[in-house]
Amino acid sequence: MTDYLSAILARKRHENARRRRHLAAMQPVERLRQPGRSERGTRALRRAPGEAPSVIAEVKFRSPSAGEIRPWSPGEGVRVAQGYERGGASAISVLADGPGFGGSPLLVRRVARSVNAPVLFKEFVLDPVQVDLAYDVGASLVLLLVRALEDSDLRLLIQRIRLLGMEPVVEAANSEEVDRAVAAGSTIVGVNARDLSTFQVDMRAAQACVARIPRECVAVFMSGVRSVNDLRDVAQGRADAVLIGEGLMRSEDPGARLAELLRSV
Repeated sequence: MTDYLSAILARKRHENARRRRHLAAMQPVERLRQPGRSERGTRALRRAPGEAPSVIAEVKFRSPSAGEIRPWSPGEGVRVAQGYERGGASAISVLADGPGFGGSPLLVRRVARSVNAPVLFKEFVLDPVQVDLAYDVGASLVLLLVRALEDSDLRLLIQRIRLLGMEPVVEAANSEEVDRAVAAGSTIVGVNARDLSTFQVDMRAAQACVARIPRECVAVFMSGVRSVNDLRDVAQGRADAVLIGEGLMRSEDPGARLAELLRSV
C-alpha cells in the first residue's frame, strides 16, 4: 500500500533545505506580531450554541490519490474562494503544496487578499521557515500535522505561529494524536477522516476522535463530507467546524454547492 505521507514529507524536507539556503543569502526580515489574525480565525470557527458547525471551505485542485479534482486556470483559485465566501464559508483553506495538491504560497496570498474570511495555510509544515512564509502570504491559521512532528517540534511550531499572531490548526488522525495535540497546548484541534498514509476515509472513527476533544478547544472535522447527509451527521456531533474540500471542488459552482449544503443543515 502506498505511503503518501512519507513521500510528501521527504519532499518537504528537501524544499525547506532549499528555502533556508535561499534565505541565508538575503537580508533578514522583521515580522511584527499581528494578533488580530489569530482572534479572527478562532472566532470564525467556534460553534455558537444551537447553530450548525461553521465551514472551512478548501481550494484544492488535485491530490496524490485522486489526481485532478478540478481543472486549473488563471484566477480560478480566487474565483472559487470568493464564491465560497458568498456561499457562507467561515474560513477558506488553501493548499500551499504544488506537486501533490496543485496549490502554492502565491495562491494563498492571492486568496487572502481577495476575501474577508480568515485563510488557513494548508501545508505539511515541518520548519519555522514555513511558518514565516504563512505569515508573509497573509494567513490567519496554519495547519500542523501531529503525525509528521515530534512533540518538541510540535510545541516549537505552535509557539512560532502564535508569536507572529496566527493560530495553529493541529490535525490528528486518531485518539492518541488528539491527546498529543491537546497536551501540546492546541486551541484548535482537527481530526482528519482521511488517513494521510493511505488516503482511506473512516467517518465513524473520526467522529469518535472529535468527541474526545475538550470543550475548551475548537474541534474541526476534516475531510470526507460530500453530501447533505454527511454534513448532518457531523452536525449531530462535537464538531465546531467542518472542513470540506473535494466535495465542493468537484461541483460546477463550488460556492453555490456550499450554500446548498448550509441551507440543508
